[in-house]
Amino acid sequence: MDKYLVVLAGAGFGGLARFVLGTWVMAKYGGRFPLGTFVVNVSGAFLMGLLMTLLTERLAQPHPLWRLFLVVGVLGGYTTFSSFEYETWQAVRGGERWMGLLYVGGSVLLGYVALWLGVMAATARR
Repeated sequence: MDKYLVVLAGAGFGGLARFVLGTWVMAKYGGRFPLGTFVVNVSGAFLMGLLMTLLTERLAQPHPLWRLFLVVGVLGGYTTFSSFEYETWQAVRGGERWMGLLYVGGSVLLGYVALWLGVMAATARR
């Protein structure tokens, strides 16, 4: 049960951080470009690289709940873009460049199509 509560707590913190940072960036810089989301996604990717390297390669046997709290919880609530970037990096690092390219292209293209279909389903007249 501890692992579920740790993820829940981290996700709440990450979601709040996303809202606060995204809102602050948009209030300060505004404009049509979604800079708040952009900053959250890029900073989340940086934090994913930093945390996963520290937790898997640099620190001597950190408690497994730290990874659940920080990576799955906080970064999961903050942005899933960081997981997407890390998984792409793992594929490329592992020599599977085409898999990484397929993952990026497929995620963006199919994600957009799925979003479009969701909008169409929600706005369909019956």
